[in-house]
Amino acid sequence: MPVNHQANEEVKIIPVSGFRDIGKFIDVPWWLYVDDPMWVPPLRLERRLHFSGFNPYFKHARWQGWIAYRNNQPVGRISAQIDDLHRQRYGPDTGHFGMLESIHDEAVFSSLIQTAENWLRQQGACQITGPFNFSINQECGLLVQGFDSPPVFMMPYSPGWYATQLEQNGYRSCKDLLAYWLETDFDPPSAMQAIDRKYQHQIQVRPLRRDRFSEEIEIMRDIFNDAWSDNWGFVPFTVEEFAELGGSLRWLVPDEFIQIAEMDGVPVAFMAVLPNLNEILPALNGALFPLGLFKLINKLKSGSITTGRVPLMGVRKQFHNTLPGIALAFKVIDAPRKFVKSRGIGHVELSWILEDNQSMRTILEKIGGREYKRYRIYEKTLM
Repeated sequence: MPVNHQANEEVKIIPVSGFRDIGKFIDVPWWLYVDDPMWVPPLRLERRLHFSGFNPYFKHARWQGWIAYRNNQPVGRISAQIDDLHRQRYGPDTGHFGMLESIHDEAVFSSLIQTAENWLRQQGACQITGPFNFSINQECGLLVQGFDSPPVFMMPYSPGWYATQLEQNGYRSCKDLLAYWLETDFDPPSAMQAIDRKYQHQIQVRPLRRDRFSEEIEIMRDIFNDAWSDNWGFVPFTVEEFAELGGSLRWLVPDEFIQIAEMDGVPVAFMAVLPNLNEILPALNGALFPLGLFKLINKLKSGSITTGRVPLMGVRKQFHNTLPGIALAFKVIDAPRKFVKSRGIGHVELSWILEDNQSMRTILEKIGGREYKRYRIYEKTLM
């Protein structure tokens, strides 16, 4: 539904409160991106759960959302959130914004930003970063390069002009997150093969053991939290958060799409591949029922999805910047390839990679990966 944009109409920013308002908040992108071929509509049911008390994020965080209206039509939205786990690591004055959507209008955009900032000030925040939807362990970053293709599953989308508007509102670049595009049919370079041979008797890679699913998910969480603990912006996954993510993996992917590497019998690295559901979601237009679920399951089983995403990967910190670490990273990247290819997936996105994670970027580039999208986290000091 197109927005009737009247520049002389007053912008009204209405806080979200209650079940009905959350539904309106969820629906805002359908108003704004109706003519944008790069936007992929999410599942409304999944979004409802994301904003509900069932989301374990809210056990350590709180949020407020707002919808911008002009002429009684929605023209934007934004959220602000305080994460207690983030504050424990980075100080009691931190806060975040996210869920940012707006028509191409400076007044609307600025009003949304200022509303979120005012709420965060009331929560004692002086340092604001974003966008996060809601945390660094979920969708995050503003798309600044790579507008010629739609996002893959569980990655955000935003028009190119958002960056300029944020900068005009006093925000500066904080950190870039990169997405790499990789053919599953790559040829391992000779150097990688040599390192692989060197550690072939110490490193064993195996698929997820579904009969020990909860135990395997906890192993992956422990590896991930250790592997990423020194990285910029890191906030640990809680047991409940990773278990929720594991529940999605359980029905989305076969066991072979999740590979765990063991060094001398001890799990120390892993990688998970997801089919790119964004190939299917436009046809569902947010509706899982009555026919959306059938279509989704049929597409997953038929092997008609041709792209994927690697959202989770980790190598224990003790192996960072070592030859065994390179071997482990290569092993978990290489291990699921034949299974992924057998399901018809010819390309995968590895995302996201910190811009200064040069060791991982080098590995990906050596096996043919190319940076094709860039997302940016912005920051501002509130006065």
